[in-house]
Amino acid sequence: MTTNRRSFLSNLALGAGVLAAAPLAACSSTKDESNLAYIKAAASRNPSMNFNMCGYAAPKLDTVRVGFVGIGDRGSGAVKRMTYIEGVEITALCDIRQAAVDGGQKILSDAGLPKAKEFVGGDLGFKELCESGLVDLVYIATPWEWHVPVAIAAMEADSHAAVEVSTAKTMDECWQMVETSERTRKHCVILENCCYDFFEMLTISMAQQGAFGDLIHGEGAYIHDLDYWHFNKPKDDKMSDGAYTRMWRLHENKRKANVYPTHGLGPICQAMNINRGDKMDYLTSMMSEDFTLKHRIAEMAKEDSFFEKFVGWEMRGNMDMQMIRTNMGRTIMIQHDISSPRPYSRIHMLSGTKCFAQKWPKQHIAFGHNVIDDTKFKELEEKYTPEIIRRVGEMAKQVGGHGGMDFVMDWRLIDCLRNGLPMDMDVYDAASWSCITPLSEWSIANKSNSIEIPDFTRGAWKTNKPIDLTLNGGGTTGVRNLKKADSKGQLEVH
Repeated sequence: MTTNRRSFLSNLALGAGVLAAAPLAACSSTKDESNLAYIKAAASRNPSMNFNMCGYAAPKLDTVRVGFVGIGDRGSGAVKRMTYIEGVEITALCDIRQAAVDGGQKILSDAGLPKAKEFVGGDLGFKELCESGLVDLVYIATPWEWHVPVAIAAMEADSHAAVEVSTAKTMDECWQMVETSERTRKHCVILENCCYDFFEMLTISMAQQGAFGDLIHGEGAYIHDLDYWHFNKPKDDKMSDGAYTRMWRLHENKRKANVYPTHGLGPICQAMNINRGDKMDYLTSMMSEDFTLKHRIAEMAKEDSFFEKFVGWEMRGNMDMQMIRTNMGRTIMIQHDISSPRPYSRIHMLSGTKCFAQKWPKQHIAFGHNVIDDTKFKELEEKYTPEIIRRVGEMAKQVGGHGGMDFVMDWRLIDCLRNGLPMDMDVYDAASWSCITPLSEWSIANKSNSIEIPDFTRGAWKTNKPIDLTLNGGGTTGVRNLKKADSKGQLEVH
């Protein structure tokens, strides 16, 4: 490791130590309008580009050595999915909890794979993992405050980073990811699984092949009643279990912003070729009052003294909305609501000059006033389903992970690394999709005034090529340990 990298990690240790001493302090909702001026200042930055990571093909890795940081619900699921992918060696497991690492080791053992090196002991165990030389890819599924610190440490230590959503919390973190990825020429991939769901991939393929005509408008959302998860308290004094370790997501929802924009936004951006032919120009945001969370906390405190410490918190409103306009004149609406008693929805709507599609509450496609019937829908699926779904889609459903989209995402990530292909979701996507959080916070605090969205590509969006759904140059990565795979159109199962 170079001296610069040692220095970086030393500085990171100091900064992360502060975070450990005052976890989630950045989530405070007490900032007034004047204190949010730094968001607008950071959004107006325009540093020169060191190297264009869009379309960048890193050197091939025949075997991808993967280290996992954060082995909770998402992390343990990712460990299991990776056991099915050929060309992967799971070489390192890191968590603040020994029990979580033990769970990861059991997954490896059950799959007949070797034990991984363990990194346990405090919030900064990831530093040792990144410095170990054991990993080519660091897969990050920690609470949100640690996403960027771990990703930066990984790239500085000569590893690629794959980061769960939302990737970054602040404008400074967004720029830090971009500049580090460009300087080190290491991928920083946002793990936005919704871009790989089956209907979303169908519509992205249709958009690329002109079925929508000119796209006019898109809508996406994360509407998910998280009451059970928010109030699933830990069983020990260290707050090391429960649905969210240390109750971190309840802390995050003190922030008056869209803290989780990428599930709805990512697939819309890919259909519209954002950062690859178009870009988001500006947004305006609005948020309702909190009609439920503060009251729910008070109710829980009456039943359980554990929740008394949260009484009186000012929580985010139930619903927030962002309206975004792109350089080509398209519009996007994003919604976020995790505290109302509503059915789950990501909306996923695309409206064009020739075609309309929407996923929730029911998948339908129309080429005019009437929705097409099932026969026509199947014809469209046959014509437009991208090759990646034809290759591993049925296997993905068996492996699981939100119906299979998680496995499709992981398989594609590994296949790109093994074949030296560009990433479908690069660091510019990670930054531009994640920056909606601080930008929405500023807009909400300033009576829904509009704010410009940074061009993290610094003009390269005009010539960057759209993502390639054809598997050209790839598609060679096998899938192992499946017992009941339909081999029609799929990779061979061993």
